[in-house]
Amino acid sequence: MSKFTMNILVQGFIRNAKPQDVAPPPSISKKKTLLRLSMGYVQEARENHVKKKVEEALRSKMKQKALKECDYYASKYAECAVGRTFSVVWQCRKQAKELNDCLHHYTNDAVLEEMKREYALNQEGKGPAKP
Repeated sequence: MSKFTMNILVQGFIRNAKPQDVAPPPSISKKKTLLRLSMGYVQEARENHVKKKVEEALRSKMKQKALKECDYYASKYAECAVGRTFSVVWQCRKQAKELNDCLHHYTNDAVLEEMKREYALNQEGKGPAKP
């Protein structure tokens, strides 16, 4: 069935629909439940919210830590790449994958959220401070 045919069938159903065919709107209690659930999600988002500059500083700090922790894999990759040009892509694939896996372990959204949470806790305890 084509999209056009489906569209005509749906439009025909809507024109010919009777009040009992149309689903009633959600009840008030369902709306309140949905609102409470969404407010919980909003509250959680507010707890981890930091200013843009602070988030950029935290990202930078996260990247520095990742490079420090993955120094061994970076040096293995650099050692493999010495004296190569285009062949680095296939000759050093294993070392590049190890380096990327290590970097991803230290630079993902979960790590950033944890750093934001720690920063927010420090801010509550001390007042204004740099990241």
